[in-house]
Amino acid sequence: MFKTLAKYILTFITIISIVSCSVSAYQINEFTLNANTAILLSLDTGEILYSQNAEQKVYPASLTKILAAVIVVENTTNLDSEIITTTKSALRAISGTGSSVIGLKEGEQLTARQALACLMVSSGGDVAYAIAEHYGGSTQGFLDLMNAKAAEIGMKNSHFSNPVGLHDELTYTTGNDIAVLTKYALQYDVLKEITSVSRYVVPATNMAPSRTLSTTNFLIDPTTNYYYGYAKGFKTGFTDQAGRCVVSTASYGGYNYLCVIMGCKNADGRRNEFLDSRNLYRWAFNNFEYKSLLDTTKPVTEIKVNLSISTDHIPLYAEKNLTKIFPKAADSSTITIKPNLIAESVDAPIKEGDVLGTADIIYSEQVIGTVNLVAHNNIKPNIILQIARAFKNFFNSIIFKIILFILLLAAAIYVGIIIKLNTGRSHRRKVKYIPYDKHGKK
Repeated sequence: MFKTLAKYILTFITIISIVSCSVSAYQINEFTLNANTAILLSLDTGEILYSQNAEQKVYPASLTKILAAVIVVENTTNLDSEIITTTKSALRAISGTGSSVIGLKEGEQLTARQALACLMVSSGGDVAYAIAEHYGGSTQGFLDLMNAKAAEIGMKNSHFSNPVGLHDELTYTTGNDIAVLTKYALQYDVLKEITSVSRYVVPATNMAPSRTLSTTNFLIDPTTNYYYGYAKGFKTGFTDQAGRCVVSTASYGGYNYLCVIMGCKNADGRRNEFLDSRNLYRWAFNNFEYKSLLDTTKPVTEIKVNLSISTDHIPLYAEKNLTKIFPKAADSSTITIKPNLIAESVDAPIKEGDVLGTADIIYSEQVIGTVNLVAHNNIKPNIILQIARAFKNFFNSIIFKIILFILLLAAAIYVGIIIKLNTGRSHRRKVKYIPYDKHGKK
């Protein structure tokens, strides 16, 4: 019972430690970002290398469509057989908004896969409303699905009032929430594949010839000056209020990063959202590397064991390997490991895998990670020591003390009664008999 409770407590502590460590630990000296909001995180370890205004309320623009795409994928059995038909109300909803469109016509049909490409590659707003009516029954029904999904996956500070990302005070988010959303969307291969192409050919539909879509993400378009060979997907967005936004990923040398850039302003005709993204990726690839901090084959500490004659201490090991990203120039001597045991000692039996503590990894006076410490072997108790412990515990227990008190009280009462009875008899023996004479006188 005690060990089970301790395990839950330690798991909770671990989660809290990880959450509390997801802040920017590093500063950038090589360049200045144009973006208002920026996040660079490792897709391998979940660490945030850089964060700027990540919790500030911002407008998502067409990054909203990432969430719409997730709804499509999760509510479609077969992306190639599901048919989405464009309605008059969908075209009316996008008309006059200034949103980018691919020119759908009333009654035109797309497969769900084609619709996803139109939504994510060229950011078609008309497709977004057609999708909304198809999957939600109405635009509002689809928005209900979007907001429910946002809450479900942990987008704590977001709300959506349209499926496109058109500016509205009720459509808002944060950089952190966009990172959460994109990490969630990356679990779907179809979204990774679609958002990683610079061109997508939509076959002829029932009302239009084939068309070629060009990506709005210049990081993956080799025909632009912003092309970055290690970048892949994911989505761009723009409104006057939101500024230029882009979420992307990049991979090089076994390292995988996610970058969120929001609120960029153009200067001198430059698309700074792509320049900021590229600079952050280069900074990470050039300056950081993995360091193995803990592995499951080396003991971290030990804990005293009671009720066993085979051993009086047991070594504790990391429950899992722990690798973190550090600056290449970081001094390893500044990394310390601080064990936190559940108690000074534990009683046998102990099972392999029992969580008996945690270990904090501290760098530059900050906890950068926490892992559980577990036993690697079974420890059996000694029956004689258990019996002795049971007797000791009984004699030290409150129940024994109450019983002892009652017995002592009963004994005291009994002794008191005996003394009183004996005292009465003694008094009776001390009474003298004085006889009377025959005249009745003493």
